[in-house]
Amino acid sequence: MKVAEIRELSLEERLSKLDDLREEMFNLRFQHEIGQLENPKKMMQTKADIARIKTVIRELELTGSTDKE
Repeated sequence: MKVAEIRELSLEERLSKLDDLREEMFNLRFQHEIGQLENPKKMMQTKADIARIKTVIRELELTGSTDKE
């Protein structure tokens, strides 16, 4: 997911996407531990997406922007 795509989302959509990605990361970790993870890069991509969303949310908090609420 690209930063431009994240910026187009509303705050509620970002938070929802963040929850979904956290759940996906949990499932990926579980699959990794039991040896069923087919694509290990998926974990890194998911972790990076979580960080991107959190960064955009924090930027908006610091600027005091109302965004698309």
